[in-house]
Amino acid sequence: MSTNNSTSATVATRMEIAHRNHSQALFTYLRGLNRHEPQLAEDLLQETMLKAWRHRDSLPVEDERARRWLFTIARNITIDSVRSRKAKPAEVRLADAGDAAGGEFMDYTLSLQAMRAAFEQLSPMQRTVLHELYVEGRAADEVAVRLGVPVGTVKSRAFYALRAVRKAMA
Repeated sequence: MSTNNSTSATVATRMEIAHRNHSQALFTYLRGLNRHEPQLAEDLLQETMLKAWRHRDSLPVEDERARRWLFTIARNITIDSVRSRKAKPAEVRLADAGDAAGGEFMDYTLSLQAMRAAFEQLSPMQRTVLHELYVEGRAADEVAVRLGVPVGTVKSRAFYALRAVRKAMA
C-alpha cells in the first residue's frame, strides 16, 4: 500500500514541478492565441492544468516531453473554446426589445414572426437541442446525457438547426 501512496505522491510532485516550470510559458502562449486577453488566457491555463491533473498518470517523466504534453493540452482546449464560442449565437437581452419604438418595433415584430416560422420548420429534436443549449444554457455534453444521444449528435443537430434558421431568416 505504501508503494501506491508513494507513486501517487511522485505523480503529484511531478505535476507541481510541471506547473512551476511551465505555467508562465503556457500563460504567455495562451495570451498569444487569444488576442492577448489575459482573463481568457488565465481561464484556459486553469482548464489546461485541471485537465492535466485529471490525466496526471500520462504526464511524461522528462521535463521537455512534459512541456510539449502541456502545450498540446493547452492548444486543444483553446481550439475547443473557440469552436464553442463560434457555435453559440450572440445573446440579445429580451429587455432590449421593449426599447424599440415606432418602425423599429414593427421590424422587431416581423423578425420575431419570421423566427417563429423558421423554428416551426425544425424537427422536434432540433428544437429540443436548441432549447436545451440556448434557452436552458446547458453544455453539449450535458444535453447529450439528458437526451441519451452522443455529444456529436447534439452538436450536429444544433449546427443544422441553426443553419436552417439562418436560411429561413435570410
